Amino acid sequence: MALVDTGDTSLLLGSTDEPPVVEHNPQGPSPFLLTSDHFGRALPKSLGGLGLPESELTRHIAWDIGIAGVARALSERLNAHLIAQAYSRLVIDCNRPFTSPSSIPLISEATTIPGNEGLTRDAIDARRREVFEPYHRRIAEVIERRAAGGLPTVLVSLHSFTPIYAGIKRPWHVGTLYQRDSRLPPLLLKALRAQGDLVVGDNEPYAVSNETDYTIPVHGEARGLMNTGIEIRQDLIGNQAGEAEWSDRLANVFGDIEATLRAQALLSI
Repeated sequence: MALVDTGDTSLLLGSTDEPPVVEHNPQGPSPFLLTSDHFGRALPKSLGGLGLPESELTRHIAWDIGIAGVARALSERLNAHLIAQAYSRLVIDCNRPFTSPSSIPLISEATTIPGNEGLTRDAIDARRREVFEPYHRRIAEVIERRAAGGLPTVLVSLHSFTPIYAGIKRPWHVGTLYQRDSRLPPLLLKALRAQGDLVVGDNEPYAVSNETDYTIPVHGEARGLMNTGIEIRQDLIGNQAGEAEWSDRLANVFGDIEATLRAQALLSI
């Protein structure tokens, strides 16, 4: 992207902006550490609305619809620590490497993001420094603290996806996303399929890769942790009833998986 001078952007977040990191149940003893990269849709006041109407800022391009409610409830049900990002993926996508074109998107789906055009290097660095880095630094700190305290960590990255993309209907209700971990994803796929009423995606509608993802490769795979991404179709969690249903489903699934992992002595540092 072209770099232009848009003024002093060394400070992105002001005193009245919310912190980028959202945490729930930080003392939860569960081996599952929940993360949610696209949990919130806040925008720094200094960026206004990024040149977009409010109707665009409530769409999937800005956040993962429904996942915040599922993540909070699942954190409670599992007694698990949740670490989430408060700011919209349109500010900076916290599940993208910096080299990815969608890190700070100029276009998301078919929508142009005027507030992301012509950013200076300082403006780009401010988004990384004040939004992206505190979130990932906190995840790393928690994983290291758990290891030092003798607590195993199984990383679960929570997302949601649109029922239709590029005019094509997606049949899956839920998907398991992974790249290198061969321990947790097979257990999760088996447990979800055993429910009998779900179309379950195996690396669908997305697959994890170093080029397209950040949280699982950096915090899960690089540390040798068991890990998985979960994608839930948004029309299933678009209201409180759907959020409650899916947090219950996943809590039961992960409860059974935890018992299996303990029986196989796989929950050790």
